[in-house]
Amino acid sequence: MPRNIASPLARRLAKEKGLDLSRIQGSGPHGRIVKADLDKTPVAAMPAKSAPASSIDAKAMADAYQMPYKAIPNSMVRKVIAKRLLESKQTVPHYYLAIHCDIDKLLQVRKEVNENAQGYKLSVNDFIIKAAAMAQLKVPAANVSWTEEAVLQYSRADISVAVATPNGLITPIIKDASNKSLKDISNEIKDLAARAREGKLKPQEFQGGTMSVSNLGMYGVNEFTAIINPPQACILAVGAGEQRAAVKDGKLAVANMMTCTASFDHRAIDGAVGAEYLAAFRKLIEETPVALLL
Repeated sequence: MPRNIASPLARRLAKEKGLDLSRIQGSGPHGRIVKADLDKTPVAAMPAKSAPASSIDAKAMADAYQMPYKAIPNSMVRKVIAKRLLESKQTVPHYYLAIHCDIDKLLQVRKEVNENAQGYKLSVNDFIIKAAAMAQLKVPAANVSWTEEAVLQYSRADISVAVATPNGLITPIIKDASNKSLKDISNEIKDLAARAREGKLKPQEFQGGTMSVSNLGMYGVNEFTAIINPPQACILAVGAGEQRAAVKDGKLAVANMMTCTASFDHRAIDGAVGAEYLAAFRKLIEETPVALLL
């Protein structure tokens, strides 16, 4: 039978049911496959040719097994997000490095600043954003993107910050974050996040960036790995700060610890460079959080 001799309706129904049209005899003019032919074909008896697991139609399965559900239409934003994440996971060679940061000093600095601040309150995430940016400039080989012709090395650090919205995840950007005060970063991310949830961001406010920060600590998540946001080559996944047993000055103590896991694009950032970047980030967070105020 010539390829694709089937009515548009028959093609759509065959896709939904997971049927292989090349194995169905059409009863229409010139052997054309029509809806009636599909109605006569048991789904279980006529499986489609081997396909990736991701091609399984959840709706068809839910209908076939009478699984109750509510269909929530995908917004254009969610479709774009799904496409980009799938492309990233399939085409970008991810590798992951994790560190545990002692944030006792950072919390003390934050407490002192907030006690004397007027009109704003700094969050731990504000410190993380600036530290991520400063570390990129300290390790320029990690402030890059991959292209087939060349590795692009950026001269400033623009940090994309993951924000959950009703339409899906979006990443507004704090541009030149290493040169902004924590107060400015705090105010800017609040404004960007609010407008992101309202769908009022301009394209230049969420497209671009040199790396991303995704913080799920406020949800009680201890640690996780994140998918790189192309064309960026790095995303930092930040877990909750929590009290854990730690060794200080050779003695067992309790410290506020935070696990950070970076996902790197191995094409652009070698493992040693990724480790160097995380070492620079941890030093800023653990040893010199006051430097983040400058």
